[in-house]
Amino acid sequence: MAAQDGSEVVGMEAEVTQKVPEVSCEAAGQEDAAGTEQASLTDGESTSAQPAAVSNGEESDEGKEMVEVKIIWNKNKYDLKIPLDGTGAKLKEKIHTLTGLPPAMQKVMYKGLLPEDKTLREIKVTNGAKIMVVGSTINDVLAVNTPKEVIQQEVKAEENKKEPLCRQKQHRKVLDKGKPDDVMPSIKGAKERLPTVPLSGMYNKSGGKVRLTFKLEQDQLWIGTKERTEKIPMGSIKNVVTEPIEGHEDYHMMAFQLGPTEASQYWVYWVPAQFVDAIKDTVLGKWQYF
Repeated sequence: MAAQDGSEVVGMEAEVTQKVPEVSCEAAGQEDAAGTEQASLTDGESTSAQPAAVSNGEESDEGKEMVEVKIIWNKNKYDLKIPLDGTGAKLKEKIHTLTGLPPAMQKVMYKGLLPEDKTLREIKVTNGAKIMVVGSTINDVLAVNTPKEVIQQEVKAEENKKEPLCRQKQHRKVLDKGKPDDVMPSIKGAKERLPTVPLSGMYNKSGGKVRLTFKLEQDQLWIGTKERTEKIPMGSIKNVVTEPIEGHEDYHMMAFQLGPTEASQYWVYWVPAQFVDAIKDTVLGKWQYF
């Protein structure tokens, strides 16, 4: 009986064992089918996604009627080919690419102000047409509108990094000439208002004689030399740089910054020390002494 029971158990195990491969084959078949279907789906997705990767969304000019024009901006000339049916707004975008001038800051002229909503064909632009552009880049605007206080801080920071101005070669060639015989008397440590007569007897960077006249009623600084007199609006002077002259501390060297960089500085040497603060306050609009 035990043997029979044992045979029955073995038989049942064999039967079960025989059924397991059938299940495994069926599952494997399903996995293969699923894998094939997934591979097919993946290939389909790759095929359909490929054209989207090639397209960059830009409108092609191929096959369009083109017109060649010459863009003139800031004394520079640019040759440009653009679709004749492109609008004025599209032209401004092309000009931006050429010049770096943003469309919003462009004034485009062709037989008057060029409209943005009309095509070049509509406004009768022809091959070889000259199109004038007026406008300033953002950097130009920032340079012109930089507050005086910011420029003064930048100049002061640069001064701290450098050796004393009077030791620099460009200034030594003037200072080594010595104090002019007709320079105005100086008072070290004193502060006086500007005299009613021009400050004279000083040198400029080239070693020539120079005089300073402060025309307060006209808000101008007159810089006079033997050759000519420059009349400079005080509001256009960005900063005034001064430094005592070593060995002659009762006199200063002084620069009027007429533009955004140090290259625009106009240097004057042997300025009497008692007038230095009054000159700076007058030119920079503080008016402490008046």
